[in-house]
Amino acid sequence: MSNLSKLEFVALDISGKNYLSWVLDAEIHLVAKALGNTIIQENETSGQDKAKAMIFLRHHLDEGLKTEYLTLKDPFELWSSLKERYDHLNAMILPRARYEWQQYREKGLKKYSELISCLLVVEKHNTLLMKNHEARPNGSAPFSEVNMVVATQKSERRQNHYRGRGRGRGHSRGRGQGHGRG
Repeated sequence: MSNLSKLEFVALDISGKNYLSWVLDAEIHLVAKALGNTIIQENETSGQDKAKAMIFLRHHLDEGLKTEYLTLKDPFELWSSLKERYDHLNAMILPRARYEWQQYREKGLKKYSELISCLLVVEKHNTLLMKNHEARPNGSAPFSEVNMVVATQKSERRQNHYRGRGRGRGHSRGRGQGHGRG
C-alpha cells in the first residue's frame, strides 16, 4: 500500500541518485521537528523521539530500501548505514560539479541570480542551435529549390553560347561532300 500522508521532500531512491539532496532535506526537517539529535552518535534522546525520527526517515525512503533496512530501529543506525552505502557519491559528483562550475566562474559571477540568468541565456541559445540542426543536420544536401534556379540559368547560358555554331547550309566541310560533283 502506498503512503497516504504527503512527503515533505522526495524519497531517497534506491539507486542513490538523489542522496545528497535527500540527506540535506532530511537533516533540516529533523532539526525543525526537534529530532536532529537522533542521528548523532551516542545521543541520549528518548525512545519516543527515536521512534518519531524512524517513522519520518522510513517514510522518505524507497520501498526497496525500507525492506532492506527493516530490522533497524535506531535512527542513527539507519542514518549511518545509508551514509556508508551512498557516501561514495560525493567523490563522484563533486568533481564533475566543480568542472562544470569552472566555465561560469571565469565569467566572474558573484550572485546566484546572475548564474541563473547566464544559464537561461545558454539554454535558449542551445535550443536555437538544436532547432537549426533539426531543420538541416550536418552533412545533408543543400536545398534543391535554390540550386534548381542556378542550374537553369547555367544551362540557358550554355544553349545561348552554342547557337549559331554547327552545321547548316553552305558550311559543310567533310570528305566527299560537295567536292568533285558537278
